[in-house]
Amino acid sequence: MSEDARRQALAEVAFCETILAKGGLNVLSETFAGVTTIEAWEHYPPGDVFDPASNSQWFYHCHPAEEGAREHGHFHCFLRPEGPAGPIHHLVAIGVDGEGRLLRLFTSNQWVVGDDWADASTTIPLLERFDMQMPRPSYLVNRWLTAIIVAYGEQIADLLRQRDAALAEGGGDIDARRQDRSLEVLSEFFPAAA
Repeated sequence: MSEDARRQALAEVAFCETILAKGGLNVLSETFAGVTTIEAWEHYPPGDVFDPASNSQWFYHCHPAEEGAREHGHFHCFLRPEGPAGPIHHLVAIGVDGEGRLLRLFTSNQWVVGDDWADASTTIPLLERFDMQMPRPSYLVNRWLTAIIVAYGEQIADLLRQRDAALAEGGGDIDARRQDRSLEVLSEFFPAAA
């Protein structure tokens, strides 16, 4: 990706955040619009968000609150390259604080998201296909997620390679390691602004 494309994506991230902030909103408040109680592990919005034109999909969830934790939760982003009935591949998780500010990008083991496993060389080309242009729960949230993936595409590609390397570490059966509950977050990146 060119540096110009990265700058443009970062500008779109800032634009989405600025427009939301004008109304006293952020990507989390928009994601939780109409929700009265936020529960750990639940998907928000209910039923996830799927774009039938790009086959992109995402949901947000949080873990039980931990004292002193900055991260409120994270957006899990996927692509279904063959459409809604086909395999689903996890691209990245985008961790945010309680105000919806980006904190980190990370990859998780297969057992965490239950996706159809694809190695980094298969998953990396899918990043450029993630393009959320849906009105629900908020067009600005969807564009923000798309812009984050574009802006940090190189770092996400590196995270996917690191994920595969972490699974290969120590040898053994990689299929078994993908289900190993002691291996959860396999790689992470903290953007400078976070």
